[in-house]
Amino acid sequence: MLEEQQNIKSWFYLAPALILLSIFIFYPIFNAIFLVFVKDFNYLQGTHDGFTLTENFRYVLRDPNFSMAMLNTMLITFVSVPLSVIIALLISVWLNAIPVKKIQGFFQTVFFLPYVTNAIAIGMAFAFLFNQYYGLINWFLGLLGISPINWVGMGASWGRAMFSLLVYITWLGLAFKIMVFLSGLQGIDKQYYEAARVDSASRSRVFKRITVPLLSPMIMYITVTSFIGAFKAYTEVIGMFGERLGPAGDDRSMITIVALVYDALDRSGVPGALSEAAAAALILFAVTLVFTFVNLQVSKKRVHY
Repeated sequence: MLEEQQNIKSWFYLAPALILLSIFIFYPIFNAIFLVFVKDFNYLQGTHDGFTLTENFRYVLRDPNFSMAMLNTMLITFVSVPLSVIIALLISVWLNAIPVKKIQGFFQTVFFLPYVTNAIAIGMAFAFLFNQYYGLINWFLGLLGISPINWVGMGASWGRAMFSLLVYITWLGLAFKIMVFLSGLQGIDKQYYEAARVDSASRSRVFKRITVPLLSPMIMYITVTSFIGAFKAYTEVIGMFGERLGPAGDDRSMITIVALVYDALDRSGVPGALSEAAAAALILFAVTLVFTFVNLQVSKKRVHY
């Protein structure tokens, strides 16, 4: 009887969270799966023309924007994530080595500021930095005798626009990673470093043999979550290029898979548009799931607990 009362109390306490999860997580997931397998779903009337297994997926895969969206998403993921993880790890090691706590705290605050700043605002700032005529990047290049480069302006090439976007996304992802790595470094027993100092081990050897192995659980966590976040890149593109999703004159060249989903959602009144959005979302989910699984399998051999 007592055990039954405790179970009832447990479900009572869990009820608010379960209700919210059901409304905002579980229902949208099941609804998306349903929409993928219906033909010409009409959102306004709530009707459809039967069921299909592959038609919506074929439509998305044949979309001329899909290949560009997949290419951009993959580049953002496999360039920005490794770069940001490596740079954040090096910065956190440097911060942890600062002996004066007040100076260390100051730099921690400086590096953490991007995390609490709106991504759209930061994107607009980076668009200004990369401006062809009065941007700080071209000003520095001018000091080196290099002519101004059209990074993100009218007619900018895809390569230059992508480079600018990758710099922005990499920098934006540093703040949280640095804080996580720094907390992990401060939790490492100092006896390991003292023993290495007695053995006259070089800094690079200490980093490879002590710091990285003992920090590997956090590196794995950051890498997996960063991959998942990078696959969902959208806000960053909007912040830097606006709704045109690319430099003026070359619209939509920076489109991502999530942007493709939003494009379909904007046409929700058109029969079948929501099914296309659901198909694109499920493709993204499948890709993310595969790479997350690969990361987890690799981490089993590399992570030391």
